[in-house]
Amino acid sequence: MNEQIKIENLNKAFGSKIILKNLNLKVYKGEKLSIIGKSGTGKSVIMKHLIGMLQPDSGKIFVDNEELTSAHDLKKEKIISKFGILFQGAALFDSMNIFDNVAFGLRRQNIDEEQIASEVIEKLKQVGLKNIEKKYPSELSGGMQKRVGLARALAVKPEIMLYDEPTTGVDPITGGSVDHLIVKMNQEIGITSIVVTHDMKSAYRISDRIAMLYEGKIIFTGTPEEVRNTDNPYIQQFIKGTTKGPIDVI
Repeated sequence: MNEQIKIENLNKAFGSKIILKNLNLKVYKGEKLSIIGKSGTGKSVIMKHLIGMLQPDSGKIFVDNEELTSAHDLKKEKIISKFGILFQGAALFDSMNIFDNVAFGLRRQNIDEEQIASEVIEKLKQVGLKNIEKKYPSELSGGMQKRVGLARALAVKPEIMLYDEPTTGVDPITGGSVDHLIVKMNQEIGITSIVVTHDMKSAYRISDRIAMLYEGKIIFTGTPEEVRNTDNPYIQQFIKGTTKGPIDVI
């Protein structure tokens, strides 16, 4: 498999609090990778580095063999444009209807309005929604809002999708539906997917590989089956959700 993303010895601290410590991770083109770990361990910090929201204290990030961390502004913008992101709360614009939400990124590309209209309808259809273009986010369920958020991200045709806790805040049935969509987008478009989650049922359903973050480092990477069967005590404590083990629960 071809490496699409390579993170080398990434370090990040906020004041005296070390978040990432010599973190290394590879993501292969077209795969679905889930990053698991306790809340507050830095999973979303990794994601923010990938889209340029944060700069590392040291270390390198490569995307398609181009270094993101040292790129000048224009090159960095080109690299970051390869990413789409579904934020934890969908992050829709409350003052815009669904059509304008999905069209937002397309309008920034100066695309003809007729083409935008066609793309918006197509992307909403792709995520299983229709006839909601005139509605506002407040009129939709949490699960439908996540689908709209995904349609908006897909509209700009990203090569890599980042999902920030996609099943948080929705019921198990809706969560299963969101997982199905992630797999579907991967299969139909061949899009590389990185999912930040602490939902193990979700991680098992969608992942080709699962990476666990602990104390600023990736301590284990493997298939869902390898994760289930490992004797690594940190992994076993996390996936079983027990208070007994090496991970501090306070």
